[in-house]
Amino acid sequence: MARDSEDPNADVQYHLEVGPDDVAGTVLLPGNPERLEKIVAHWDDHEIRAHHREYRTATGSVEGTPISVTSTGIGSPSAAIAVEELARVGVGTFVRVGSCGALQAEMDVGDLVISTGAVRQEGTSDEYVREDYPATADYEVVSALVAAAERLGYDYHVGLTMSADSFYAGQGRPGFDGFEAAGSSDLVDQLKEANVKNIEMEASAIFTLASLYGLRAGAVCSVYANRETGAFRTEGESRAAETASLATHLLAQMDQKKRAAGADRWHAGLSLEE
Repeated sequence: MARDSEDPNADVQYHLEVGPDDVAGTVLLPGNPERLEKIVAHWDDHEIRAHHREYRTATGSVEGTPISVTSTGIGSPSAAIAVEELARVGVGTFVRVGSCGALQAEMDVGDLVISTGAVRQEGTSDEYVREDYPATADYEVVSALVAAAERLGYDYHVGLTMSADSFYAGQGRPGFDGFEAAGSSDLVDQLKEANVKNIEMEASAIFTLASLYGLRAGAVCSVYANRETGAFRTEGESRAAETASLATHLLAQMDQKKRAAGADRWHAGLSLEE
């Protein structure tokens, strides 16, 4: 049993400095705190609720649907803290909004990648559950992200993501002075052959924790680099933000349809189209 001085379960969370009244039921999770402004630009309104360390939180609405965003910083350890503390104040749905490196040649810089699951090549989720436990996105969140990308007319790809713990060695890049980690030279080719779509650094921990806690999670990332073709440009960030924001509104509509039908889960018979 945790001692009182070690217990993070106060009304206002230790790292995020948010309480139950500060956030909506769905929270977007970008890494970079500076990305928050680009996300809320797609909302009807917003208010900054907290900013502590790398964690910056705002809450507002999209087409009348409550929505929040909390930046997580880089990597799975800090992303897991965000999920833990947001879950403690009542958040039930998480959508990672980020950037990534694509692994398949047909994927263009600026395209979106919607993750259905993730290869757990980060260590944070290993501290929660056995290593063969799958990191899977919630299919309702995946469906909402696909529907949003379709409505917005953005090019997207759906499939598996690999989440790494480092930007350089863990993603097959050389370290300082040309250092190469064991196996790094083959990493990209192995992932490509396994039909993994992209590499980033947070999705698998977010998915794993959400699954363990019975919550919903998904991810949409903009392609900044293609590791197969060598293309690199920092573009498409706004597309991921807009897609995730619209998906939050669509999820709210899906939940309303479920309640009206007395259904526990979304299915193809519950159309959003009138």
